[in-house]
Amino acid sequence: MDAPAAPEALSSGAEVRFSGPQGRLAVVCANGGQAAQVPGTWSASIEWLVRRLAPSFADVRFAEVRYRVKSWKRLDLCVEDAVAAVMAAGAERTLLLGFSMGGAVCVGAAAHPSVVGVLGLAPWLPEQLDLAPLRGRRLDVLHGALDRWLPGIPGVSPTVSRRGYERARRMGVEGSYAVIPGAVHGVALRAPSGRLVTLPRAARWAELVAEHVSRFRGSA
Repeated sequence: MDAPAAPEALSSGAEVRFSGPQGRLAVVCANGGQAAQVPGTWSASIEWLVRRLAPSFADVRFAEVRYRVKSWKRLDLCVEDAVAAVMAAGAERTLLLGFSMGGAVCVGAAAHPSVVGVLGLAPWLPEQLDLAPLRGRRLDVLHGALDRWLPGIPGVSPTVSRRGYERARRMGVEGSYAVIPGAVHGVALRAPSGRLVTLPRAARWAELVAEHVSRFRGSA
């Protein structure tokens, strides 16, 4: 896979990496987070997916966001960073892709006029999250069947995303929900060397994400 593009500064102070030329369509990708208020990092799972999928979608611009602070205690800042990336992508139609906490971030950013939907990968959709920005958009969710939170090991139970998805459906939001057998929290990890190490069922994650991106492209 090709090396990631050089990062660019966003108006919010965060950073973004683009794959593909600016055009009518963009997929803006938001990373997970944690309780501690620490500087943002690039998501190994999102990076692996973008490097794998971008060559097959030459007319879609992929954007990977690195938050200023990757913490759910500053979800407001993360949402600002995602919106800034949507604006920088400059597309007529945008699909937001959020991993873990990035699911909540994408919901918060969904009110931007160009956004047509949110694709959550093991998304954190807590009960207190306001889902109103999803009105008029889609919410599609993919979640690993073996995903769990354990002491010292990050994770989001599928029951959390399922409850959030059902809340959205009761609001009239269209979408889909799929569980991936044998999959855990995420698609890849980053080794100390910087190399990406795939997690179980990574190829299935990529296949399903590609299907959603294809539908997004086909609806344009």
